[in-house]
Amino acid sequence: MSKVHVFNAGPCLLPQVAIDRSIEALKDFKGTGVSLISISHRTKEWESVMDECRALWKELLEIPEDYEVVFLGGGASLQFLYVAMNFLEKKAAYLDTGVWAHKALKEAQGLGEAYAIACSKDRNYCYIPKGFDIPADLDYLHITTNNTIYGTEIKTDMDCPVPLIADMSSDILSRRVDVSKYAMIYGGAQKNAGPAGVTFAIIKKDMLGRVSRYIPTMLDYRTHIDKGSMFNTPPVFSIFVMNETLKWLKGIGGIDAIHAIDEKKASTLYAEIDRNSLFRGTADKEDRSIMNVCFVMAEGREDLQDEFLAFAKGKGMIGIKGHRSVGGFRASLYNACTQEDVDALVACMQEFEKLHI
Repeated sequence: MSKVHVFNAGPCLLPQVAIDRSIEALKDFKGTGVSLISISHRTKEWESVMDECRALWKELLEIPEDYEVVFLGGGASLQFLYVAMNFLEKKAAYLDTGVWAHKALKEAQGLGEAYAIACSKDRNYCYIPKGFDIPADLDYLHITTNNTIYGTEIKTDMDCPVPLIADMSSDILSRRVDVSKYAMIYGGAQKNAGPAGVTFAIIKKDMLGRVSRYIPTMLDYRTHIDKGSMFNTPPVFSIFVMNETLKWLKGIGGIDAIHAIDEKKASTLYAEIDRNSLFRGTADKEDRSIMNVCFVMAEGREDLQDEFLAFAKGKGMIGIKGHRSVGGFRASLYNACTQEDVDALVACMQEFEKLHI
């Protein structure tokens, strides 16, 4: 089989070592003679995986002592409801930078007063709003740090006068994060941290218990903190793969090492988009994501879109079709994507250009 280069927006490409170790665990988990997907989550062998995974999150992101890490089901979309249920008492604001940010806002509006403090929809979400005022009476400000559909990213940790909550589903573990600036960080694992099926939440513990509403047991973060993410049966396979992915990340040098790799991959591809006469980027340059590179055919060459998709597929490029809501192209350069993959895509774009100039 010829070499393929995977740019899927999620589930993501995972490190081969994490895949290989997971295959072995499916056959025999830690020498127990039992498959990983048949093991009891109450065994000491499984509890050691949970402990190690939690410790790796804390080590890699240098999470302060007064925060806890929990693993949940339901994806980041369920967290939209969790967040409002646990933190919204009177009023919250949301930075509307794309589809997922808007969906998070909608869930909050079902529970109380929540509004968009700023929005970039006026230009099809191609930029990150800046210079907006943050009222001091907010329960929290919610941001989505990376916008997978539109290819924009908030690349620094903002100073915020109210509790800051961030959906970091698609750029977590790609750069240093000052966790102390956030009341909570959450996301689906299936971009950089592991497979679909498990969601991480990093929560400052003293932020909980401040709302007056009744919180259903399963939607109360305190339930999952108190029970070590095992109030109900956890998604054992997804957590195991996540743990192996974190071990791989630590082994290659951690956050600083992967950030340098990710920056180089993104700069390589953006440079080709800007140079190539057949393509143009869609996000403002200052807000371009290093995780999701979005681009379209150049003006007047739109008729080549389907031809390029077919050409790229023939060259082994997987997953570069843009989100169905915007079209165009999207190359997701998550951590396990290699420089070799990006170089192959660039060569493909250059070859296609030569056929049409």
